[in-house]
Amino acid sequence: MSEGKVESAVKSKVIVVTGASSGFGNLAARALARAGDVVYAGMRATGGRNAPRVAELAEFSAAQGVDVRGIEMDVQDQACVDAAVARIAEEQGRLDVVVHNAGHMVLGPAEAFTPEQLAELYDINVLSTQRVNRAVLPLMRRAGSGLLVWVASSSTRGGHPPFLAPYFAAKAAMDALAESYAAEVIRYGIDTVIVVPGAYPSGTNHFAHAGLPADAERAAEYDGAYGELRDQLAERLAGLFPAGREVEEVAEAIVDVVGRPAGKRPFRVHIDPSRDGSDVVSTVSDRIRAEFYHRIGIADLLPEQASR
Repeated sequence: MSEGKVESAVKSKVIVVTGASSGFGNLAARALARAGDVVYAGMRATGGRNAPRVAELAEFSAAQGVDVRGIEMDVQDQACVDAAVARIAEEQGRLDVVVHNAGHMVLGPAEAFTPEQLAELYDINVLSTQRVNRAVLPLMRRAGSGLLVWVASSSTRGGHPPFLAPYFAAKAAMDALAESYAAEVIRYGIDTVIVVPGAYPSGTNHFAHAGLPADAERAAEYDGAYGELRDQLAERLAGLFPAGREVEEVAEAIVDVVGRPAGKRPFRVHIDPSRDGSDVVSTVSDRIRAEFYHRIGIADLLPEQASR
């Protein structure tokens, strides 16, 4: 093996991306593989409805000469997550990076969603990350290195619109969990990066596959006062979006942070063409947290690099 190939092999990382059948996850899995990493694209129903997605990744790998493969990983099933991580560890001997991307959006009046629906959405967007972390962190802690990338949303701190409340609440909870995890794993050499995309009107299936309230009768009671606004919401968000910006830049941002040296990665990265103000609020919030950590003598739990 040549010196150049040895160097490339050393730099290659083993990565799992959750929710990688479509959207940000699928784009990130492909982009990371093109960057030279070994990528497992986690998704459920790999032998059923997502079998075509697995086949597409296999074709992409062969055509591009890269290594990205679908793997059965239902993030709502701890046994399935454990099995996927065990398979990766057996095949590769390590797991360097997790991209927490799995999630689901809903659209409608908050009152019309049942508590069970909110619990289900919380399970998909928040508890899923806990299942994955419990499976992967023992590997990373033993290795003394690793990276957790959390795909968040500018809605948690930006000027978000109404009728997406359950999704926004879940994403805010995930963001808070990511911040706490960052401090609890940094002494093991594990980095944390929170990637914050804005509302991309195309290139993802967020609005197309958005869930609806189970209580349709209660939702209809909002039609008179809010029906037109609700129906125009996606169009109004698209109106803020500047020309020339594409969803692929979120995947490129993930590739960028994964490729940076350990300990030198930014804590939070915003990719928000609509400029809803999330970056401004996050900068203040992160600075206040940093100041508090200094005051109580735990500044070593802060990342070296600030948000950007």
